[in-house]
Amino acid sequence: MNNRVLAAIGFGIFGMGTILWSQEHAEQIDTAMISTIRDQELAHSQVMDHVSWLADVYGPRLTGSPGFRQAADWTLKKFAEWGLVNIRKESFPFGKSWALTRFSAHMIEPQIQPLIGFPKSWTPGTKGKVTADVVRVDINSEADFEKYRGKLAGKIVLTQPARDVKMLDGIIVSRWNETLFKEAETTPLGGGREGGRGGRGGGRNLGEKTQEFFSKEGVVAAFDRGGEQFVAGDTQMKWQAEHVDGGTIFVMSGGPHDNEHAGKDLVPQVTLAVEHYNRMIRIMDKNIPVKVELDVQAQFLDETEPNGYNIVAELPGSDLANEIVLLGAHLDSHHSGTGATDNAAGSAVMMETMRLLKSVGAKPRRTIRIALWAGEEEGLLGSKAYVSQHLVGSDGKVKPEYQNLSAYYNLDNGTGRIRGVWMQGDLAVEPIFRAWLQPLRDLDVPGTLAPRSISGSDYTSFDSVGIPAFQFMQDRLEYNSRTHHSNMDTVDRVQRDDLVQASIVVATFAYNTAMRPEKLPRKAKVSSTRAEP
Repeated sequence: MNNRVLAAIGFGIFGMGTILWSQEHAEQIDTAMISTIRDQELAHSQVMDHVSWLADVYGPRLTGSPGFRQAADWTLKKFAEWGLVNIRKESFPFGKSWALTRFSAHMIEPQIQPLIGFPKSWTPGTKGKVTADVVRVDINSEADFEKYRGKLAGKIVLTQPARDVKMLDGIIVSRWNETLFKEAETTPLGGGREGGRGGRGGGRNLGEKTQEFFSKEGVVAAFDRGGEQFVAGDTQMKWQAEHVDGGTIFVMSGGPHDNEHAGKDLVPQVTLAVEHYNRMIRIMDKNIPVKVELDVQAQFLDETEPNGYNIVAELPGSDLANEIVLLGAHLDSHHSGTGATDNAAGSAVMMETMRLLKSVGAKPRRTIRIALWAGEEEGLLGSKAYVSQHLVGSDGKVKPEYQNLSAYYNLDNGTGRIRGVWMQGDLAVEPIFRAWLQPLRDLDVPGTLAPRSISGSDYTSFDSVGIPAFQFMQDRLEYNSRTHHSNMDTVDRVQRDDLVQASIVVATFAYNTAMRPEKLPRKAKVSSTRAEP
């Protein structure tokens, strides 16, 4: 018999209220509750409704923006409706919030053409609607500033050369397969490069100095066609830089958000679709002038109190209530799309997990806590603040909650279904997770457990201080090729059935973790990490 038949038979037996002792590991699993969780989610899922509220109604959700605040208030109300407890905001210093209120761009000479584009976050607006000649600049070092000094006032500058637009013949929709599963499970620990995300560094790079030069020279705006965010060795960013087109643009931050630097020495920065950018370059190469009409209206919002905050709520435990199982996803997004796959999808799954457990009457031994993070896109700021406030202070002293946190589970790779778990070098959890995954195989969970440590989202904040912290392995689908930090990150790209599956898997892991006699084992030492593939 195949796995699906075995699983169906197994759950028919489990539904009778028995307790399963795994043959692979002495894990006591309440199969009746797991079966109830599964049946409830398959029949009555609300996960897509959560996604639509977060992304359609309140997205985009740049940290500190009106959209983020509205989404946060909505989640607080939903948690209260579901009967969760200890619902709260936990604040941390962030800086100035930023909001785009209007944008339009048209090439008006030699022909009229609406331009597909989007301003970068934390860049200033134009002084109303402006019309300006377009010029190409080629700045590769500070020495190049002299070539343009005194020549750029009142101009819109194109900061990159044209890029060849290739056929989309690569991996557009990415799914795990047997070859990739085997590679993930057999790649040795260590040897990877450090990943993660950084904030504003101590030194000023050429890009910052170029922006300051443009500002002093009176440049109206700077246009690019994307790809400048490419990081050496980052396969995802390399693919985006070399392939993405068809009106999809990947838009990043254009400046710092801290109170000292936000909005200073900057000009408006706009990322254009490569096809429209290239057309202007080709016209100018024929010595034909190009003129653009541009209107960017953006606001920097001064704050009287810390405007970064995480949203926290709990399903209380019983005899081990002081111990915690933590679920998390980042609520914030970039601003060019509605943040549906990055990361309304992950937030919705974690919210649905809490709703689901409450609705089926789960009585966990440990407290199950959800945290929806702010500031992930600016360097994991929300989860780092949580670690500092709850686990290990800035002085390096360990806090009481550190020993009581059993595990942290994270979801942040788009809309694809869960296929396994990155173990972060915590090899002692392998037999435990393998026992938990066995009853889920008929949900297209092959049970892949990848040993190595990876980095790139909020689990890194917890893993770095020795907490058992795990990212679920998901099918990337269009995450790399279309939706990640792009104007196409919309609800239309979200796959309902995959999010339903993910909700069942996360709820199963959360409940099993909360019911074990012991907390999950911790690894002896933090291993080196590599960026997530």
